[in-house]
Amino acid sequence: MNQNAELLNFIYQNSQMGIEALQKLVSINKDSEFNKCLQSQLNEYKLINSNAVKKLNENGYDEKGIGTLTKIQSYIMLNIQTMMDKSSSHIAEMLITGSTMGTIDAIKNIKKYKDAEPSILELMNDLKKFEENNIEQLKAFL
Repeated sequence: MNQNAELLNFIYQNSQMGIEALQKLVSINKDSEFNKCLQSQLNEYKLINSNAVKKLNENGYDEKGIGTLTKIQSYIMLNIQTMMDKSSSHIAEMLITGSTMGTIDAIKNIKKYKDAEPSILELMNDLKKFEENNIEQLKAFL
């Protein structure tokens, strides 16, 4: 697989994980103000995800979804972490951790795939900026 496809698939998988986590958390959380924030982030992940799919398809690549084991592990961890504490503060902390990891991975991939097509690097940068912005937004709910 070439670097454009690899980078696009990273963007696709990262945004897909965000979508799946936020859909679950929106259904758990009861704080309407916090849910507005979560829903806004969910919508942005969906937009980034659809842009990644569009670019993959335009370039003749298939999306490589998140592995079943990874999905199961994430689902179990999300359930365990919210079983005892469903507070907005705890959920915000979990999401900040996830967005921090996403930011780190984005920076690494921007460096690794520095020769990728500019529009794909731009989408990767958009995802990085979005993750950084999420962290700032979520701090208000700690």
